[in-house]
Amino acid sequence: MIPAPGAEPVRHELPGVADTEAFGEQLGGELAAGDVLLLAGPLGAGKTALVRGLARGLGVAGQVASPTFVIAREHPSSGAGPALVHVDAYRLGGPDGSVDVAAELDDLDLDTELERAVVAVEWGVGVADRLATSAVEVVLERRDDETRVATLRRTARP
Repeated sequence: MIPAPGAEPVRHELPGVADTEAFGEQLGGELAAGDVLLLAGPLGAGKTALVRGLARGLGVAGQVASPTFVIAREHPSSGAGPALVHVDAYRLGGPDGSVDVAAELDDLDLDTELERAVVAVEWGVGVADRLATSAVEVVLERRDDETRVATLRRTARP
């Protein structure tokens, strides 16, 4: 499901929220500790629904809710798999955008979590890319018929 770095992006149509969660669950089965997921899309596009499924696929404990007001939540592993760190960068940067979002993310020390966790960052494209040398970008769009389209690509930086 996840394309190799430099490969063409892969698109998936997700007719409903349950499909978005099932897609996240399947994606979670392909990820391992050290993987970074960068999620993008407008409000209501399904980013948190995707992470709920991702948590099931990883087998982590705890209910997944949007971390918008707490910025980051950790969901410990309920078995041998990796933990999940769920971050929402939406409120970072200050109301006028005067604060460097990437610097605020650095202050969370997310890179130290990578040894034992998958890190999923909502609103992370363009600001959390530097957490790892490779990331999976998931861009969610919501069409007028409520179908979501997820576009996946693997990024790599030198």
